[in-house]
Amino acid sequence: MTVAHCPALLVTAPASDSGKTTVVAAMARYWRNRGKRVRVFKTGPDFIDPKFHEVASGEPAYQLDLGMMGEAQCRRHLYRAAREADLILIEGVMGMFDGTTSSADLAVAFGVPALAVIPAAKMAQTFGAIACGLAHYRPDVTLFGVVANQVGSAGHATLLRHSVPDGIAFCGWLPRDESLALPDRHLGLVQAEELPDLDAWLDAAAQKLGESCDMPLPEPVAFQAGPEDEALQCLGQPLAGQRIAVAQDAAFAFVYHDNLSLLTQLGAELVTFSPLAGEGLPTCDSLYLPGGYPELHTGALGANNVLSQQIRDHIEADKPVVAECGGMLYLLQQLTDIEGQIHAMVGALPGSAIMQSRLQGIGILVAELEQNQIKGHCFHYSSSDIQLTPVTEAVQRGRVRVGEPVYTHRRVVASYVHWYFASAPALVARWFDANKES
Repeated sequence: MTVAHCPALLVTAPASDSGKTTVVAAMARYWRNRGKRVRVFKTGPDFIDPKFHEVASGEPAYQLDLGMMGEAQCRRHLYRAAREADLILIEGVMGMFDGTTSSADLAVAFGVPALAVIPAAKMAQTFGAIACGLAHYRPDVTLFGVVANQVGSAGHATLLRHSVPDGIAFCGWLPRDESLALPDRHLGLVQAEELPDLDAWLDAAAQKLGESCDMPLPEPVAFQAGPEDEALQCLGQPLAGQRIAVAQDAAFAFVYHDNLSLLTQLGAELVTFSPLAGEGLPTCDSLYLPGGYPELHTGALGANNVLSQQIRDHIEADKPVVAECGGMLYLLQQLTDIEGQIHAMVGALPGSAIMQSRLQGIGILVAELEQNQIKGHCFHYSSSDIQLTPVTEAVQRGRVRVGEPVYTHRRVVASYVHWYFASAPALVARWFDANKES
């Protein structure tokens, strides 16, 4: 079995909103500034946090999710990263042991030690008790160290450091400082590309973290090469010679690197364009509209009448379109924002959507479609009324709480689901194949 060695840490916490993203980004920038090549991964189906890690590290950041991707795909990603990187950082999701496939499960599956970010405001020796609990809750998990967040002073940090049990490294601290807080909105953090001073922020956070300790790292982890995807290899390149237009800007930013890589592996040529910038639809055989924040950019999207007409013509010509979440909202007749203002959208699908103040759907989902199982996830704050009969429903396994209809219209496939294409490459190839009859 081929093996690659690289130091690695899974950065976790007792709960969400503990500062994992800030610490991971600060660590990535710290080591990058010292000439190290850092690769960062994000546990779970998160599109926003990885963008910060990409800016911090200067390298692409991929998702790692056992439930959605499977162990073999996760293993392939880690092995490839270990071959080229000096350090691998994996940002966990929620609390360390939360979920059916938790951050702890991921750490155990690949032998990666954990680093816990513990919010320390209004806390003293209890900091060490929490570290001890995280270290010993499961005997198969290795807690390498801890980082203290929201620390009041250097004296407070010393108190926290002394509370940490032997065998757990104290890996630094960050102060309680509003300048270190990243702005957020309904779907998570404000996107990295919207923050003009992000590089300065990253350098400042890296400097503060680095000044607080010697930044210890664990011994290298041995990452084994995962088996190649036989189903994908058997497919060959059914999309060879075909061109896929991919919407990419602040309104359509939620796309997995793996999805784009798969389309390229299937032989397609990808060309990106920006609806927000007023660009028209490039010459293409099929169209990919990922999710994002169309509700924040209704003015610019509505003003691009040329593109709206081109998309309607594309659909009427029976050319393929895959629209996910925000991409689906864009294709509807109208979208009502959170203030109650109604905005005209492309008008290619019959129906409308309304932004809500509360979360309307979240979960890892599986859909049965054309004798295939395809996985994905949903996370949305809008409700919709679409005048089409769903062809199937994507459901959360083991629960009945989440179900998302999947619609087709001519060659359009539309849903709130952000699909993980690699879970069903043959189906995805048919979705985008302009030579396939509808």
